[in-house]
Amino acid sequence: MNVKTNVIDTLKARGFIKQTVYPEDLYKLLGEKSVSFYIGYDPTADSLHVGHYLTLMAAGFMQRAGHKPIILIGGATAMVGDPSGKTDMRSMMTDETINRNVEGLKRQMSRFISFEGENAATVVNNADWILNVNFMDFVRDIGAEFSVNKMLTAECFKSRMEKGGLTFLEFSYMLLQSYDFLTLFKKYGCVLQCGGDDQWSNMLAGADLIRKKLAKDAYVMTFELLTTADGKKMGKTMKGALWLDEKKTTPYEFYQYWRNIEDQSVEKCMKFLTFMELDKIEELTKFKDERINTAKKVLAYEITKLIHGETAANEAEKQALAAFSNNADDMPAVSVPKGTLRITDILVAAKLAASKGEARRLIEGGGIKVNDKKIDDVNYEVSEKLPGEGFVLHKGKKAHVKIISE
Repeated sequence: MNVKTNVIDTLKARGFIKQTVYPEDLYKLLGEKSVSFYIGYDPTADSLHVGHYLTLMAAGFMQRAGHKPIILIGGATAMVGDPSGKTDMRSMMTDETINRNVEGLKRQMSRFISFEGENAATVVNNADWILNVNFMDFVRDIGAEFSVNKMLTAECFKSRMEKGGLTFLEFSYMLLQSYDFLTLFKKYGCVLQCGGDDQWSNMLAGADLIRKKLAKDAYVMTFELLTTADGKKMGKTMKGALWLDEKKTTPYEFYQYWRNIEDQSVEKCMKFLTFMELDKIEELTKFKDERINTAKKVLAYEITKLIHGETAANEAEKQALAAFSNNADDMPAVSVPKGTLRITDILVAAKLAASKGEARRLIEGGGIKVNDKKIDDVNYEVSEKLPGEGFVLHKGKKAHVKIISE
């Protein structure tokens, strides 16, 4: 493998890496040859959201450095529920649903990684080896390698215990994920598992299992989580998750999210979420106070282009400019049902407020305008039936949409 720069150096320079095991050995390995590595995703929806974005970018950088991604779809473990996250137990999904979701995820992943070429990415589903496992064989061969006392010290289990307890089904998640790593090591020569740092305990258990069962070296590498300056996870919007599917989150909404992020996060997001060169990022962000707006526009455009394509990014940028300049002709339009006249109903229908209660609070706080008129009456109604050309609804200084009737 012709490596100009060790991918560890690239990932460190961009701030990705949180923890690794045997870092010197891993650095040498990744600099000497092409390595198969895996990242797991649960197919609980037909779209990825921004929480998956960072690990996919890391996979993209690793593939560009000559390494081979294995994308593990958790068709079996998705039925259990990862105790390190919010979920308790998940409902069973049919094979048809899982297959449909996998196709949706693969289309989105192709923006980051390639499924063609010498080190093409491979997609595997752990249902292929977990669903037919004999329980007694599993607990004898795999369960015997795990100490319950040690498992209970893992943060993922401790937090669930504090929140009301842990089912045996959830407790088995670490064993199942470790079994995935062991299986991929045997079948594909996969020696490295990557993922978010909230998976550290599960990933470490998998590497330990390989060393115990096969007496072979295995490695894990975790990445920083995508958070705001105060430590909250990025990607939460009024409508819920920030999805990579344009039907769930429109390119304009996606663009606007990044256009409006906090100043402190712009440089970090450029390094994490774009393939922009570091010198270009430094040029845009070194004079933060003077260039922050330009940097935000570049960030929003580059991320939207990566996820939705250049045409959609251009249109989103055009709509954002129109909204900012109050140009209704190019402004993003939102249709509301005919006869919707009360301002609180329109705010909810346009998804500028999550509820009528929130709409009333926005009005009472002086944050709503219709065209150039500030609205201070929560019972305000549009005086006439909405004309075809509609009107402009303003929410604060950053949300501006054209309202038209269906």
